[in-house]
Parts: sequence; structure tokens; C-alpha cells
Amino acid sequence: MKDTITLQQKVKVLNKLFDAKCRTEKDLQGLSMESILKIPNITIQDMTVIMELQKATKAGKLFSYLGGGTDEQQAE
Repeated sequence: MKDTITLQQKVKVLNKLFDAKCRTEKDLQGLSMESILKIPNITIQDMTVIMELQKATKAGKLFSYLGGGTDEQQAE
């Protein structure tokens, strides 16, 4: 499913997060499922994006995630 999420959808979720006063990486990492469900007009796909954003931020790969790329190096 994450392969079908477009940059436009990711930006819409970022805007919902900003509107919900989630403005820093620390805020993003501190979001629980309960607090995510309180975000107005949140969808299941939005929740998927939020969880992927949390993983990407924690791994230091947010730019790669937003751009649809990967920083993973292939094993030789």
C-alpha cells in the first residue's frame, strides 16, 4: 500500500498534522494511536502515512520517504 501513496497525499497528511499542532519530529514520535484518531478527518490511509512518517523520521530518512526513494544500499 505504501507504494501507492503519492507525494500529494503525504503533503495533505503533513498539513493535517500541522493543523493538529504536531510541528516537530519529537511531536510526531510522541503521537499515540489515540491522539492520531483525534485528528479531524483522519482516514485509515492517513494513519498509514503517519506511521510511515514516524518510521522514516526515526530512521533519519524522511527526505527519501517523501520523495518516494530509498537510501537502502543493496548488499553485494
